[in-house]
Amino acid sequence: MQSKKDARKRVRYSIRKKVSGTSERPRLAVFRSNKEIYAQLIDDVSNVTLTSASSASSKGTKTEQASAVGKLIADNALKAGFSSVVFDRGGFLYHGRVKALAESAREGGLKF
Repeated sequence: MQSKKDARKRVRYSIRKKVSGTSERPRLAVFRSNKEIYAQLIDDVSNVTLTSASSASSKGTKTEQASAVGKLIADNALKAGFSSVVFDRGGFLYHGRVKALAESAREGGLKF
């Protein structure tokens, strides 16, 4: 029997085979833990994290925190000169906090 963690790992690797970030269009990687949610813009060609955001200092429900992180990563990306990204949900379902982060990043001006 495969554990939930192993199943997520398989899906994550499957996504990463297809999704890659460049210096013109970085990868927006999302990680969701039980308490926090994190987002990074990554250039996979040169293996560099360009900017990041987390919910460590946010208040409110977990979904509200995810929305705040989406707006923050969008602001950071636009300041760094990126308007288009590739979305990497990290093996998590596109639902709940991951969806809230993605929608608020789109509202913040990112295209993906």
